[in-house]
Amino acid sequence: MKADWLLLTPLARFGDLGLLLLRWITGAFLIYQSYDNIFSAAGMDEFEKFLTQFGFPAPELTAPLCVWAQFLCGILFILGLLTRWAGLLTTFVFIVAVWMVHWPQDFPGWWPALILVFLGILFATAGAGRYSADALIERRRSHDRHPA
Repeated sequence: MKADWLLLTPLARFGDLGLLLLRWITGAFLIYQSYDNIFSAAGMDEFEKFLTQFGFPAPELTAPLCVWAQFLCGILFILGLLTRWAGLLTTFVFIVAVWMVHWPQDFPGWWPALILVFLGILFATAGAGRYSADALIERRRSHDRHPA
């Protein structure tokens, strides 16, 4: 009993709620940082110039791919839908960002992109948790395989 309080094991029952909140804030951030590039031609042009500045190949192609990946992953995280796929894609996008953009910066400059790499890894490995569209799909699949 004392070990439970020392290790705060009673908090484990809120793990799915923690995943839900983390998915929501991560998704909201990804949508926030990408929506203006999607809904504004000027925003996309600015992002293409940014990628050009850092030596990205074919910025006219990579800019929309990057922006749409972030935007769609943000939506998927919020819904908890295809969360593992969204996690892998987010990990890839932000590894590239760290490598191509943030590498010469100091550690605080890496931090936002680096956190998104590790959030992507977390969502890819842990999944979305109980409060998600993925969980609903899995319950349906399980029910279809083993009807009562």
